Amino acid sequence: MAVFRDAAQLYECIGGFFRRAQVDPNLRSKVAAAKIKVRFAYSEPEATITVNAKDPTSGAGFDVIEGPSPEPVDVYMTMKADVAHRFWLGKVNLIAAINRGEMKVRGPIQGIIRLLPLLNPAFEMYRNHIKELGYEDLM
Repeated sequence: MAVFRDAAQLYECIGGFFRRAQVDPNLRSKVAAAKIKVRFAYSEPEATITVNAKDPTSGAGFDVIEGPSPEPVDVYMTMKADVAHRFWLGKVNLIAAINRGEMKVRGPIQGIIRLLPLLNPAFEMYRNHIKELGYEDLM
């Protein structure tokens, strides 16, 4: 059975986590400095989140767009929602997941690798976000 019951719960968990990163001074500045647009396309359930740190309009350093978006991106990543959830819990190695085909990347992977130094504080933020939502059972 999938971790998320539907796209709304995925957006609440993963999208909410990205929006939380927008207001965290440390993560916001580091994501903004990457100057990249990344689209994450999830399956089981179907959902899409685009993170735009290339030309954001929100004033938050980067935009988070939930749902389909026609704008072009630098990097397009696809994965099952369960893989994304386990990744943000710190249980999936990015490079290993790409090599195993659990995550597929179109575009320059260097853009994603630039974001790797952000992961340790982001993992803790995601875990805290999930707990605050009352979804300890997802951990």
